[in-house]
This record gives sequence, C-alpha cells and structure tokens, in this order.
Amino acid sequence: MKKAISTDKAPAAIGPYSQAIEVNQMVYTSGVIPVVPETGEIPADVEAQAAQVFQNLSNLLQASGTNMENVVKTTVFIKEMNDFGKINEIYAKYFTGVFPARSCVEVARLPKDVLLEVEAIAIK
Repeated sequence: MKKAISTDKAPAAIGPYSQAIEVNQMVYTSGVIPVVPETGEIPADVEAQAAQVFQNLSNLLQASGTNMENVVKTTVFIKEMNDFGKINEIYAKYFTGVFPARSCVEVARLPKDVLLEVEAIAIK
C-alpha cells in the first residue's frame, strides 16, 4: 500500500503530485528544488541553491521517517554542467560514508528557473 508524505519543511508540490511516496519501507521523493519553505525565496547562486535543495531533501526524508544516510539513489538535474564541481562539494557535506548511486544530467530548464533539482530513493 502506498502512503503520501508531505511536510511544510520542504517546498510544497506545485502540481498534482506528492512530495514523497512510501511503499514497502522505501521512500521515493519527487524532485526537490531550492525554495526556502518559510519564505518562498530562491537563493541566488548555485552553492546556496545546492545547500537549500539538500536541506529540503533532508527535511522531506525526516518527515518520511528516514534520513540522508538511508538514501540509495539520487538523480540530480542541473541547469549548467559547469556547476557540477560546486554541486559535488555541497553534495558531499550531506551524504557521507557509503554514497548513494547517482545520475546527474544537464537540462534546459527547471521549475521556477532554479539551477538544480534533486530526487531520491531511500530505505526506512
């Protein structure tokens, strides 16, 4: 049975989807963007956006009953592949030990014209 997960500590869904879904002790997040949940603001530079996106993801996983250590797969969508190194530096602060498997792709445009979006799969 699937269970919808939502929290006000991560950006609200901006369409007909759930922030995350739990099925059989697995949590699947939707794409998380770097919107500050309390204000709706978007940080200016890629480092600040990356830090916000991973904090939002962490908050969503906590609301789901899991955490960043239990993430097994991420997909990172970035607007500019030249930002890959900067994003990796922030990524490594939020994921430690055994890193999750990951895909990273450059895309033409993201919601609200942010610079990155991240989705994750975690175990509980």
